[in-house]
Amino acid sequence: MGVHHVALATARMADTHRFYTEAMGFDLVKVVVNPTPEGGWAKHAFYRIDDGGSGRPGMIAFWDLHGDYPEVHGAMSGAVGLPDWVNHLAFDAVDEAHYDAALKRWLDLGLDVVEVDHEFCRSIYTTDPNGTMVEWCQDTRELDEDDAARAAAVIGDVEPDFDPPPAGFRAWEADPERRPEWSLPR
Repeated sequence: MGVHHVALATARMADTHRFYTEAMGFDLVKVVVNPTPEGGWAKHAFYRIDDGGSGRPGMIAFWDLHGDYPEVHGAMSGAVGLPDWVNHLAFDAVDEAHYDAALKRWLDLGLDVVEVDHEFCRSIYTTDPNGTMVEWCQDTRELDEDDAARAAAVIGDVEPDFDPPPAGFRAWEADPERRPEWSLPR
């Protein structure tokens, strides 16, 4: 069973749209505009996630709320006082070519990028205009019985032994000359 879509609020719909189409390469496939039960109105914008041909793609959606709502702080972690890396969106890079193309797209746009080799997968990270960390993750090996046994052993342990640190780390700082206006914090 897959995920149909994940929906998040945004205070910056135009910038969010540009990020998810230009930086992520997703297609806008549907926008629903309706009144809300509280007396306001909302746009619900759906983007099809590129699945690299691996099967039926899911979607990510964003709410653009209008009415008597609290100010939207779209950063899933920062809005609640957590580090950016805690709550984040991780998308599947189905192979090395897909991963490399995503990295190139982000670097060409002048976005800050961090790459981490997690041993079983490798990931690149940047931040969307809402302040939410976004990841492309490529599996580098199948998870096996040893991984499952370790998971079962530590899931309930209140003082588990630490795993080895990530095998590799690299960071690229944004080129301010290339950085699009929609990616800047507000």
